[in-house]
Amino acid sequence: MSVILNHLKNYFIPINKKFIKYSFLAKSLHWSFVFIFIYGIYKQVDDINQLNDISLLRFEMIFASIFLLLLVLRFIYMTKTQVSSIPEHTHKIQKIASKVVHLGMYVIMSLIALTGLIIGTLYYFGLKEGFIVESFLEIHGICVLACYWLIGLHLLGAIFHRFKKDGVWNAMVPFWKE
Repeated sequence: MSVILNHLKNYFIPINKKFIKYSFLAKSLHWSFVFIFIYGIYKQVDDINQLNDISLLRFEMIFASIFLLLLVLRFIYMTKTQVSSIPEHTHKIQKIASKVVHLGMYVIMSLIALTGLIIGTLYYFGLKEGFIVESFLEIHGICVLACYWLIGLHLLGAIFHRFKKDGVWNAMVPFWKE
């Protein structure tokens, strides 16, 4: 638990005073997650009974486990090696909103993977319906919806910075330069 708290504490690192660019690895991780998340949404299970197919259940469990592992590794890498590209003169509320959205995406994406793993485990052990399964399905769905909202806010913030031309867009996005 203390390791997680240290990483969370390190997430709130000071804002960089000049325009920065994220490392190649940071950009690669960011854009890889965009495609992995889109793929996860595309191949999602529409009906829990599809998990009767043991190969699909196994695939879903492996996918969620890898997703969660990569997400944790990305969070550690970003908090230990990168600083925010938001300029120092940015309003405090905007800085807080940015950190809340970013941290919220990490938390919600982790919860999506964890609840998916719990649902898969319950299903594997024969608990295919009832209050417990329904509760985790509901939590999972709420997390997916919350993630859509956070991604939307993240995109709006990125586009805002693109038009503001303060270096934030160029720090992570390899196209449509300022």
